[in-house]
Amino acid sequence: MTLPDPSPPEIPLLQATAIRKRFGGVVALERGDFVLRAGEVHVLIGSNGCGKSTLCKVAAGAVGPDAGRLLVDGREAVFASPRAAAAAEIGVFYQELSLVPQLTVAENILLGREPGRGFVDQAALRRRAEELIARFGPPGESVCGPGFGPDAIAGDLSADQRQIVEILKVLAQDARILIFDEATSSLDARQVAVFFDIVRRLKAEGRGIVFISHRMDEIFAIGDRVTVMRNGATVATLAIAETSRDEILRHMVGAALTADFGRPGRPPATGEPILSVRALGNDRLSGVSLELRRGEILGLGGLHGQGQSALLRALFGADPALSGTVEIGGKPAALRRPADAIRRGIAYVSGDRGRHGVFPVRPIFENLVLASAARTRSPWVDRAGFIARVGPVLQRLKLKFAGFGAPVATLSGGNQQKVVIGRWLAAGPGILLLDDPTKGIDVETKHDLYRIMADLCAEGVGIILYSSEDEELLGNADRVLVFNGGRIVTELAGDRLTEFELYRAAYRAEAA
Repeated sequence: MTLPDPSPPEIPLLQATAIRKRFGGVVALERGDFVLRAGEVHVLIGSNGCGKSTLCKVAAGAVGPDAGRLLVDGREAVFASPRAAAAAEIGVFYQELSLVPQLTVAENILLGREPGRGFVDQAALRRRAEELIARFGPPGESVCGPGFGPDAIAGDLSADQRQIVEILKVLAQDARILIFDEATSSLDARQVAVFFDIVRRLKAEGRGIVFISHRMDEIFAIGDRVTVMRNGATVATLAIAETSRDEILRHMVGAALTADFGRPGRPPATGEPILSVRALGNDRLSGVSLELRRGEILGLGGLHGQGQSALLRALFGADPALSGTVEIGGKPAALRRPADAIRRGIAYVSGDRGRHGVFPVRPIFENLVLASAARTRSPWVDRAGFIARVGPVLQRLKLKFAGFGAPVATLSGGNQQKVVIGRWLAAGPGILLLDDPTKGIDVETKHDLYRIMADLCAEGVGIILYSSEDEELLGNADRVLVFNGGRIVTELAGDRLTEFELYRAAYRAEAA
């Protein structure tokens, strides 16, 4: 009796093996492994900076790997450019939108693939764009929103409409491998539902879809398998039907990190709030309410870009709130511009010191004196008196500099950030807003800042801290408010102040 030959193993549409990528001294990918099959939606998940977007950019030809292999249909592929990847039928939706604002929706959708020979066939271009737009519903039933159509100017569109145009650009490629990196981040529930119907039809046609999302409910609604990445490496691949939200979270965090990080040990802050916020809202925030007490570090957690920085900028008057109220010391405070906040004793330190911190070509003295001058409203500065007053602050910060007349650009990144912090400490703030303040600085400087934060709390200063590093947030904050979609979704304190609980809340995984 002759047995039939076993079926040959399925050849994946796309396979990445041991992909490694370094940007300068930063290892973005240590060991990226991934297999995409035909007719599946394969989810990539992991915390901010885990390497998932870099892995997708390698597959899309936007980034060249330093090591590892990429296979398409079982054959080794080396893409020198996104155009080469597109020729291999790989279409990609990037987090960073790339529309040309002066062009129409139709022109953006078919940019680089315009119909016509030697000239653009405008009628054919418009017809093709209408066909693609119809995937989000026929006229009168479309979820694209008012004013959306092939002739609309991209620069006039809302955030969700711009995202739909980017999705349509990918669909226009008619690729066999589609990568959607945070394609639903600006879409409402109706738009997501229609987009998922589109994805299911693509899957039924035998295409392979890579889907990146930070929304746990979306992962279980659309995914077939999920690959978890942590610290630049693939740590697990699971069948969605055979796993749970908590199991995915455990792989994301790692068993060794589910315990408490070691709290600062300070007793909870008591007494009247130094800052009270009620139902604060603008285009990035929705009904945010909180209280900050003297001597407390209040953390803002959650995935990047969920409203944490928007709240801090609103409280500083840089992007004012359109609704809601703020009280400082029990009295109403109108924070329409940074000068209003400075005069009420609010200080703001941004991790993006190039845009919101230092003036690199100006002397250190001028950079230091800005906040004090704004608070006193005086056009005159007693240089000698200010230097005498700021001297102890700079010693506390361990600032290393040649002299007050030297340009800030002569300092290291860590010392430039200390200048920004020194500027505010010299003004004697009562409330300190820290917007990812240690981004891009060395470990020693980070720990100097942690020590200063603890000292300021002991002196009665209230601090609101946002950090993109979960360990930093958990290691310093007394409480953490977790943001999602511009609103606070939960508060973590006491025994719940762990990385596991932070991820659970950020990914909205409580509703298992």
